[in-house]
Amino acid sequence: MAGRGPAPKDPVRRARRNAEPSPQTVLRFEQAEPPDLPWWPGEEGDWPERTRDWWQMWRASPQAEHFSSTDWDFLLDTALIHARLWSGEASAAAELRLRVAKFGATPEDRSRLRMQFAQADEADAQRPHREAAARDRYATLRVIKPAGAAET
Repeated sequence: MAGRGPAPKDPVRRARRNAEPSPQTVLRFEQAEPPDLPWWPGEEGDWPERTRDWWQMWRASPQAEHFSSTDWDFLLDTALIHARLWSGEASAAAELRLRVAKFGATPEDRSRLRMQFAQADEADAQRPHREAAARDRYATLRVIKPAGAAET
């Protein structure tokens, strides 16, 4: 099965700490507005209904806040592959899976990309503290022997 493999190990946990081969380039982020699907002359004359729903889902997703113009362009090309799949071309499924994984489509993808929903942090903070262990809660229980049982 094709894919990118496991996420790299955290640099501070590596046994060897070689210098990075090339310095990192820091870019200025400019959020781009999500475009509408353009006109597409498919076999039925328009995008498949499922692809239009898929596109709206990505436009409304939390990840979309972090998409630049090149991300939306790549996702638009991915919409063409999605439309091919929903028009009956099953061979498009593998490429679609690889492309949507780059955007964090599944929980596994988000974990690999180190994405986390902020709501999860807030929910953890509001969760009540853990109750006492069962041994502490039931420490006063004692075993009652059935009538006629021999003492040991």
